[in-house]
Amino acid sequence: MNKKPRKMGKKSKDFTAQIFKILSKEPSKSFNYKQIAATLELKDTKSRNEIIRDLKVLKAQDKIHETEIGKYQVISKAEYYEGYLDMNSRKSGYFVCDELEEDVYVPKQNLNHALDKDKVKVYVYNRRSSRKPEAEVLEILERAKTEFVGVIDIQKNFAFVTTTNAKMYTDIFIPKNKLGEAQNGDVVLVEMEDWPKKADSPFGKVIKVLGKPGEHNTEIHAILAEYGLPYDFPIEVEAYANKIDTSITTEEIAKRRDMRNVLTFTIDPKDAKDFDDALSFQVLDNGNYEIGVHIADVSHYLQEGTILDEEAYNRATSVYLVDRVVPMLPEVLSNFACSLRPHEEKYTFSAVFQLNNKAEVIDSWFGRTVIYSDQRFSYEEAQSIIESKSDIIPAEISLTGKEYKVPQPIVEATLKQDELAKILRRKRMSNGAISFDKVEVKFHLNQEAEPTGVYFKVAKDANHLIEEFMLLANRKVAEFIGKQKKTFVYRIHDEPNEDKLMNLQAVISKFGYSINFKSKKDISSSLNSLLTEVQGKKEQNLVDTLAIRTMSKAVYSTENIGHYGLAFDYYSHFTSPIRRYPDVMAHRLLQHYLDGGKSVSEEDYEAKCHHSSDMENLAAQAERDSIKYMQVKYMQDHKDEEFLGVISGVTEWGIYVEIIENKCEGMCRIREIKDDYYTFDDKQYALVGEVSKNILQLGDEVYVKVKNADLVKKQLDFWYIRKNE
Repeated sequence: MNKKPRKMGKKSKDFTAQIFKILSKEPSKSFNYKQIAATLELKDTKSRNEIIRDLKVLKAQDKIHETEIGKYQVISKAEYYEGYLDMNSRKSGYFVCDELEEDVYVPKQNLNHALDKDKVKVYVYNRRSSRKPEAEVLEILERAKTEFVGVIDIQKNFAFVTTTNAKMYTDIFIPKNKLGEAQNGDVVLVEMEDWPKKADSPFGKVIKVLGKPGEHNTEIHAILAEYGLPYDFPIEVEAYANKIDTSITTEEIAKRRDMRNVLTFTIDPKDAKDFDDALSFQVLDNGNYEIGVHIADVSHYLQEGTILDEEAYNRATSVYLVDRVVPMLPEVLSNFACSLRPHEEKYTFSAVFQLNNKAEVIDSWFGRTVIYSDQRFSYEEAQSIIESKSDIIPAEISLTGKEYKVPQPIVEATLKQDELAKILRRKRMSNGAISFDKVEVKFHLNQEAEPTGVYFKVAKDANHLIEEFMLLANRKVAEFIGKQKKTFVYRIHDEPNEDKLMNLQAVISKFGYSINFKSKKDISSSLNSLLTEVQGKKEQNLVDTLAIRTMSKAVYSTENIGHYGLAFDYYSHFTSPIRRYPDVMAHRLLQHYLDGGKSVSEEDYEAKCHHSSDMENLAAQAERDSIKYMQVKYMQDHKDEEFLGVISGVTEWGIYVEIIENKCEGMCRIREIKDDYYTFDDKQYALVGEVSKNILQLGDEVYVKVKNADLVKKQLDFWYIRKNE
């Protein structure tokens, strides 16, 4: 009698990853199938047979060997590493780890529920079909994040949340009883609670409803929530901050150096509310100049161990989005008590320098002070004084909207400080500092926070004036403590990666530029020449962006390796404590050491540095996303226009084009470029037309039109029109 055909559909279970994990945990021990089944709590015959089958598969793959009949041990040369997973947008990823020279590819089937940036343990093996190694995730050691933002799709008895993050390869299953207040189509913040072994998707619950997709506040709050950043203060923190005594008292003034009678002013962006720093100026009897760099004394109000301090530490930085600032400190401190507002007495922490005419530092003094700001300038007003050498501020740039006259001593102080700052800058550049004056994209917003125009913020002399004195204070504070060999919070920047520099060389050679690799100094001076040469040219933004990418990221650390980009042996962040927690730590440590305190625990401060660097990174990503969101919003209203752009990226699926007039970047898909059939040539990072042999490569100018502007994904798609010959 013929047996009935076996029903399809019940797939046999694959236990290879679990078996491998068991054997890997005890690499010196041999296991038989019964021991493995017992560890996995499997008693049925079918599962045991599948274990026997999978043991043979692993053996055939040379991952394990048979020590005696039916007993298996992991192959001792197997490569196990701990590191991080870096997902791409194609549902696979790369394993990144310091011990390995190159990142290792992790195919989708080897992810075993690991997500982007998770800390994982992997096994690295060589595939027979290719010489390139691959990795398999054996264990998730630590989730990078468990909260995700997405749009909810509610079915009858359950829901799914699809995230907007291209690196998140799965949606999240939400049971009916964990929907909260969510309505179908809402943008929500969900928490991933569990991911059962057999489930395709993780299980989660709705924590917060952010609003409807495409609404301005919804999208801004979604950006913050995506990175785990807050957008308001807990009530108890606000209440605590409001109770702080912010009055200026005679008892406190008596403990400080009184500099209220020294000419002092601030220079800040015209829309700034938190003034971190002020400069004072006086000519000394010996003909030298005393320049005081006065920084808001945040640590006077922000006491260690309070809920306010805990909140500030957790945030670690203010977040600057296109239409708002999410401050590190409540407004009562950031915009009022600590802000160095004009015509108000303020507590400051100061670095006071005596400089001669060659801008050489003859003497330095550090300590707590009290100041009185005589004048508040915007950068535009200070720039006007520098350019015109006049005491008249024209109405069109005046903060008051009316023409006014600046007192002569302030004009003279500004001009002398500008002169000294230029000398300091020249010295820095000749020592090998790199001048990254990258163009910043800014938006004109109407009252509904909708973009009505785009403009670019360029650093001029007034910006450089402030920058040079802030750099001087940061450097000298770090040097003062560093030379005492005491624990401190440094801002460090490693040398650029040589491979990335070679890639940069390959791209810029297309435009006729080159990098001199002879020495460290030659590299930095040729990078500076490159950045100067491209100014105002069509390829400027592309070259600026690629040059920045060759650089290591600056981070906070107690281990001082110097700052490559600034060419300083010692550098820290001391000048912005209203918006950066590391500066608060620098103030506290400086005062502790000025009081004769012993060196603090390096381990404790290294952990704080690491947290601050992480939060800075998240804030920068949120800032970039908010700019991208605003660019997409702006381009929605310009769908019928033709734009000239520069090819800023080339991949096998298309070209990225950055529009010259507004720096908005979008993608032209290869299959939609109609004038030929194009293929990707990875040797020259170009698309090549099969018939015409037309080449589309980095830096080429092309005309494009907006095809699609997706606010939720913050993504622009362009139609390719033609090349600009």
